[in-house]
Amino acid sequence: MVPKAFKAYGGWIGAAGAALAIGLTELFAGLSASVPSSIAAVGSYIVDFSPPAARDFAIAVFGVADKGALAVGTAIIATVLGAVVGRRSIANRNVAIAAFSLFALIGAIAGVNQPLINRTLTVISVLVAVGTGLAVVLYGVGQIRAAESEPVDETGGLDRRRFVRVVVGSGVTAALAGLLGRLSIINRTEQIRSDLVLPPAVSSEEVIVALPSGFDLIPGLSPIIVSNEDFYRIDTALVVPRIDANTWDFKIHGLVDNEISLSLDDLYGMDLVEESVTLQCVSNRVGGNLVGNAVWTGVLLTEVLDMAGVQPDAAQIVGRSVDGWTGGFPIEIAFDGREPLIAIGMNGEPLPAAHGFPARLIVPGLYGYVSATKWLSDIELTTWDGFDGYWIPRGWSKLGPIKTASRIDYPRNNEQVTGAPVIVAGVAWAPTLGIEMVEVQIDDGEWLVAELSDAISDKAWLQWKVEVALEPGRHAARVRATDGTSYTQTEDRVPPRPDGATGYHERSFVSA
Repeated sequence: MVPKAFKAYGGWIGAAGAALAIGLTELFAGLSASVPSSIAAVGSYIVDFSPPAARDFAIAVFGVADKGALAVGTAIIATVLGAVVGRRSIANRNVAIAAFSLFALIGAIAGVNQPLINRTLTVISVLVAVGTGLAVVLYGVGQIRAAESEPVDETGGLDRRRFVRVVVGSGVTAALAGLLGRLSIINRTEQIRSDLVLPPAVSSEEVIVALPSGFDLIPGLSPIIVSNEDFYRIDTALVVPRIDANTWDFKIHGLVDNEISLSLDDLYGMDLVEESVTLQCVSNRVGGNLVGNAVWTGVLLTEVLDMAGVQPDAAQIVGRSVDGWTGGFPIEIAFDGREPLIAIGMNGEPLPAAHGFPARLIVPGLYGYVSATKWLSDIELTTWDGFDGYWIPRGWSKLGPIKTASRIDYPRNNEQVTGAPVIVAGVAWAPTLGIEMVEVQIDDGEWLVAELSDAISDKAWLQWKVEVALEPGRHAARVRATDGTSYTQTEDRVPPRPDGATGYHERSFVSA
């Protein structure tokens, strides 16, 4: 009989085997662009089939870090399941064989359904990785089972040092393999990006604006142009797709006269325009940070649609990502003057991988869930009723115009501020409509008209501030914006679902 304390070793060897299998799949993905990350593949299924409430909870709790949290969670769950399998396999080694065979089946099915991969290589990589992990588990379980025939003493007949070396060695190998694989995937894409130079745009907006005195001195005030590193990221991709731009292209098909395909070289060779556009996630709560403004460089979507020839029955433009995500919007939006882009650049450099490299859609005035397709694989023209984008069956509105909104950036909640007068400042946006006025109310007093920064365009947000004399003590401020149609945002608070949050943003602070 194996000493009771040693039964825990079954859990350790099971966890080590599962971790090794996961790490090796990441390594194989790093060695070949034709093999997907198993964590990403399986995680994508978790995202796709999770109930809406679970996805909303993840965004609310983790914000832009929800993908990393899910990736880590997927790896942890797999490792914990491996531990359970290891313990159960002491009594019956067939448990490990059956469980790891199931792991391999799930990984293979998830992997072969990923885009831009070699299915044969994917299946082979999964079988090798899982087979190696299973071999470690069977070896460890065999050592534990063999101890049953040894005299029961302090060690129970088990060579603990050798056993620990196997567990630790497998764990270290798993970590190194996973890290090396992930770094290889990232480096492969970044090398291609670093070799690219954006051609000059044939038309661009003046994005360097002279700010009224004092705007640049306000702590925490969002800049007019948000850097690539600070720009929010919300999407369904568990791991950022890393695309070989040398072989990538996308097609325009559906209700068109001529189905066409365009490569990155094709896009670089077309007339490029540069636009400052504010994007917002529909999940953004009042005062949230899932919104930002950047300078986007790309080809006018209408130019590409004209190349394909839009048929009269076409009523919806559907963008599809390489990870299978879809978003659709009315075709008239492409031609109403807002100038949507097939963007290849962000803030003067090729799109970062996290924001859609090599190309994505930018549609001013629409929430991202119906328009902002990253990692573009194709554009389909279809009827309005003929297709629903990814989020529509999950309870979100099919139409997604961004609502006029404003936010207080300074002071932060409960912050103690000094100086007289006190400055309250923030940003406001109504893409394609522009901001006409921003007003701030302090302690239920009269609404004060804020000073506005120069507007780049009606598509971009602007900064605002008010200066007010206040008595020492706690104060509350709230803000509202009026857009270019003279509509003032409503005070009524509603949550993001199904078509965007509304309400005044409020903050409480202390004046010293």
